[in-house]
Amino acid sequence: MLTKELKSQKELVRILHKALEAAQQEKRASSAYLAAAEDKDRLELVRHKVRQIAELGRRVEALEQERESLLQTAGLQEQQVQELRRHVQLLMDKNQAKQQVICKLSEKVTQDFTHPPIQPPGPPGAANRDFLSQQEKMEHLKDDMEAYRTQNRFLNSEIHQVTKIWRRVAEKERALLMKCAYLQAKNCQVESKYLAGLRRLQEALGGEATECSELLKQLIQEALQWEAGEASADGVELSPISEYDEYGFLTVPNYEMEDLKLLAKIQALEVHSHHLLAHEAVEQPLRERWAALGDLAPSVELKQLLRAGVPREHRPRVWRWLIHLRVQHLRSPGRYQELLNRGQVREHPATRQIELDLNRTFPNNKHFTCPTSSFPDKLRRVLLAFSWQNPTIGYCQGLNRLAAIALLVLEEEESAFWCLVAIVETIMPADYYSKTLMSSQVDQRVLQDLLLEKLPRLMAHLGQHHVDLSFITFNWFLVVFADSLISNILLRVWDAFLYEGTKVVFRYALAIFKYNEEAILRLQDGLEIYQYLRFFTKTICNSQKLMNIAFNDMNPFPMKQLQQLRMAHRERLQAELHELEQLKAEYLETRNSQGPAVPEGCTSEDEGEGDA
Repeated sequence: MLTKELKSQKELVRILHKALEAAQQEKRASSAYLAAAEDKDRLELVRHKVRQIAELGRRVEALEQERESLLQTAGLQEQQVQELRRHVQLLMDKNQAKQQVICKLSEKVTQDFTHPPIQPPGPPGAANRDFLSQQEKMEHLKDDMEAYRTQNRFLNSEIHQVTKIWRRVAEKERALLMKCAYLQAKNCQVESKYLAGLRRLQEALGGEATECSELLKQLIQEALQWEAGEASADGVELSPISEYDEYGFLTVPNYEMEDLKLLAKIQALEVHSHHLLAHEAVEQPLRERWAALGDLAPSVELKQLLRAGVPREHRPRVWRWLIHLRVQHLRSPGRYQELLNRGQVREHPATRQIELDLNRTFPNNKHFTCPTSSFPDKLRRVLLAFSWQNPTIGYCQGLNRLAAIALLVLEEEESAFWCLVAIVETIMPADYYSKTLMSSQVDQRVLQDLLLEKLPRLMAHLGQHHVDLSFITFNWFLVVFADSLISNILLRVWDAFLYEGTKVVFRYALAIFKYNEEAILRLQDGLEIYQYLRFFTKTICNSQKLMNIAFNDMNPFPMKQLQQLRMAHRERLQAELHELEQLKAEYLETRNSQGPAVPEGCTSEDEGEGDA
């Protein structure tokens, strides 16, 4: 196993070296393109790039053919394994039937010995003849039993041999599947580089060289349609890029603009490639650690495991335990049903707003857009129950997405309801979802201070272009990244968030900016920065790298510092709000003392009504 992991790591290093060489070649090509003095030279460079792209296309086709061959081989091996399994099952059934016959015969012989049949009185030699007949039958039965025992030993030996063959075939099949996975990951990387190269050429050409631009558009359209063509051509696929992920979210966002479509396809390929490469190296050992954990209890080991992420098969159980830790002092049997019954007696004032927000909840998730899905009705009941549970808040926009994430993972209404209660009433600070959103505003100011401390170069760049990050980050904190990160990374954030609290949200917010810092620093226009910040969180595909930044690179990150910053900013914000209230009161007092001002020659509405 270690040898295989070492080989895979070497293969990954080799692929990364090739990617680095390709990036350096692209840089040299771009420099040559910019250094070209005449359009003719630039056109020649573009033609050279197109030829290179064609060569890459041929390499992709060769890899596809190799992958198809491996998949066919794997399919044949699978058929052989199935046949062996059927043969083993047949032999086992046959053996079991014979064992049953042997047991019945043994019971009959034992019964005959212990309870010999009572013979009726007959002629003097009849008893002797019956005894000899019974003895002869017993001899025959003993011979049959010995024959069955011999046959049973033979069948057991044959089953043992077939089992060994099956194990060898299974190991060979697993090795082939691993090879297919690495080839598919490599293919995804080649496709991603191919699409990125097409995009760079498209940006470099701009409006020049109409013939080349048309050729590039044609190549891009063909590249975007690759996946559909592959799906119809391949008889067997190992792990294709499906339309939806395991929680129902679209894997390739549905953008209208061509450039964003290309970016979405590149991102989907990178995510798929990263998932394939990380499965054996990271996810499988993590699954084994979770399987061996046993009963859950607060500990440093559990904290580290939650930060690394909970496998999907363990996540519902782990979340229910985390929620129970948070709300065990609030929870009572029948409470959820009691709140639902209260909603049936009379309508809550927030009902209309909840109905409006149901249709806006995760439009990119099939569970909330399918007309026959039960999730919207479950979400409605959870939100109405919470509005009765916490009348101070009632309902606030954003709670629908928190409850929706809980429903997707836990599936049970009541568990999702208590998850929402745990987040709003025990994890988030007070007034986070109130009408003033006081604590939410405080956290935005705290985040600005932490960004200045941890990422001063980035903040100086954003300040130079007058970019206000709160327009982007306010929603991150309100819904805990529910609209921002891809589901694979989002749920890992929630795994740690439900255990450690809001400190995790700050860590990941800082890590997201650190992850994309260089890309933001390259942008030199405020509008471009805002456009990039709208979707840049969706380009993050390496969950391991983001986690390392959040929990290692952002250290030290003491909770005491966070509490002090919150306290200081809350006092300042309260003073500002108090000052605004005073100004408002003074304005209203002045306006009331002056009375309504009516221009000369005009009448007020009251006077007009009185005259009528």
